[in-house]
Amino acid sequence: FSPVVFPLSCVVQNYSWGKVGLESEVAKLLASGDPLVQIQPDRPYAELWMGTHPRGDAIIRDNRIPQKTLGQWIADNPACLGAKVKDTFQGCLPFLFKVLSVNTALSVQAHPNKELAAKLHAQFPEHYPDANHKPEMAIALTPFEGLCGFRPVEEIVSFLQNVPELRALIGEVAAEQLERSGSDDPRGVSAALRVCFTRLMKSEKKFFVDQLNMLVKRISQEVEEGKDTSGSNGELLLRLHSRYPGDIGCFTIYFLNLVRLEPGEAMFLGANEPHAYLHGDCVECMACSDNTVRAGLTPKFIDVLTLCEMLNYTPAPSTSKIFPAVQSQLDPNVYLYDPPVPDFTIMRIEIPASIKLYLISAIDSASILLVIQGTAVGTSTAAASEMSLCRGSVLFISANESISLHLSSADGMLLFRACCLL
Repeated sequence: FSPVVFPLSCVVQNYSWGKVGLESEVAKLLASGDPLVQIQPDRPYAELWMGTHPRGDAIIRDNRIPQKTLGQWIADNPACLGAKVKDTFQGCLPFLFKVLSVNTALSVQAHPNKELAAKLHAQFPEHYPDANHKPEMAIALTPFEGLCGFRPVEEIVSFLQNVPELRALIGEVAAEQLERSGSDDPRGVSAALRVCFTRLMKSEKKFFVDQLNMLVKRISQEVEEGKDTSGSNGELLLRLHSRYPGDIGCFTIYFLNLVRLEPGEAMFLGANEPHAYLHGDCVECMACSDNTVRAGLTPKFIDVLTLCEMLNYTPAPSTSKIFPAVQSQLDPNVYLYDPPVPDFTIMRIEIPASIKLYLISAIDSASILLVIQGTAVGTSTAAASEMSLCRGSVLFISANESISLHLSSADGMLLFRACCLL
C-alpha cells in the first residue's frame, strides 16, 4: 500500500525583503508545523513554497513512500492529478502555493503572458527561467498592502499638478497629453499613460536621483511643519525612499493604486498587471512559474524596456482590484477564490468551534491543504494511518480523495486549499 494523501515539508526562501524571525508568518507556521525547526531571530523568512517548482520541491514526510519529493512522486503517479488536470497540464501540478511575509517592498514588477514568456525565455533564459505565464492571487492573512494596476487618470493628473519633481521627470509634453486625454477615448488615455510611465522609467539616473532627493527634502520639511502631505502621497514616499534611496520605483506610487486588504480579502494579478507588494502576510497561489519582469524597488536584474512595453495601461480604481470570495453552494464553511485563469483556485475553509467532525471533500484535482489555525486528527482511506494536523501542517491530497477531520481545538479551524477546477 502506498499512501496518496500525505504530509509535506516545504521549502523556505529567505529573500531580504521578508519579515525577520518570529515576526514572520512563514516562520511562525514553520515553527508550529515542525517543533524541530530552529527559527533564527535575525534571518528573514520571506516565502514558504508548497508545490513542485524545481527551486522549491516539497519533501514528502511519509517513510512508506520511496520518492523523496512531491515533484518526483507526481512524475511517477500522474493519475493523482485527476484526469482533466493531467491531460491539460502535461502531467504536472499546474500551480505553486505560497505563504508570503513581506516586511519591505518587493520590486515593481509584472508577469508576462504565455506568448511573451516563451519569447523572453528563448532570448534570455538566465533571467526568465521558464516559458509559462504567471497569473497570481494573494489572500491576506494579516492587514496587507500593495501597489496594483494603474490609478484612475484624474488621480495621476492630480499628482502631476502637485508634485513638480514628478512632472519634471515626465516632461511637459507627455504630462499635457495625459491631462488632455478624455475619458471618452480609452485608447488615447492608455497611449498617453504608456508615454508618461515609460518617460518616468527611462529617465536618466542622475536626473531622477536629483528630483527624488528634492522631493524627499520638500516632503520631509512639510512633515516637520505639520502640513498635510497626502497631495504628494508623502507618507508612502518617505517609507519607500528610506528603504530604497535613489530608486526609480519610489515614483511609481504616483501611477499605481495603493490597495489595502483585510484578512480574507484577495487581489488577483493577471498577466501584464504592474504591482509591488509593500507589507503584510498573505497566502498566494500562481501558475507554476518564476517569471518576473522587474523595474524598480529591487537590487535584482531589471528590464525596464520589456516592462514598459508589456504593461496593461488600463486605469481603474483601487477598489476594482479586490477580488471577491464566493461562499460555496455545497458547503457554507467554504469560500472560493476562482480567478479567470484555469491554472488554480483557492478555497478558504473556516470550521466553527461547534463542528467536531468535518469532511474535506473529494475533488477531481490534486490539492494542497495548509492549516493556518486549529488542530485536528485527519483520517483517510488513502492515508492508512492517522495524521495529526496543527498550525503550519501542509498536506498533499490526490484527486478524488477525501479526509475526515476530527477537530480538537476549542476555536475551530482555518485552512486554505489550492487546487485546479477545470
